[in-house]
Amino acid sequence: MIEKEDAKKVVEVIGNNLIGVSHDANNFQKLPDSFWGYFARGHDKKGAFAVIMTYSENQEDVDNLIKMYEEWVAKNKNKESE
Repeated sequence: MIEKEDAKKVVEVIGNNLIGVSHDANNFQKLPDSFWGYFARGHDKKGAFAVIMTYSENQEDVDNLIKMYEEWVAKNKNKESE
């Protein structure tokens, strides 16, 4: 479970990154109408974290992205324990 302060930091980083992105219309040029994603990375005293936000008119796109991420996490988590 994520700790209260970590959760606060995650929301703060997402908000600040999205505000920065929203100030420049060029960030939204040539985005596909049906699928796009946004990645934010932040750091705290305990390490680093990342947030991936995605949108798709096709739910399968989002499900596949989440599945790919979960597989990557499982693969890399096993490497750490070796």
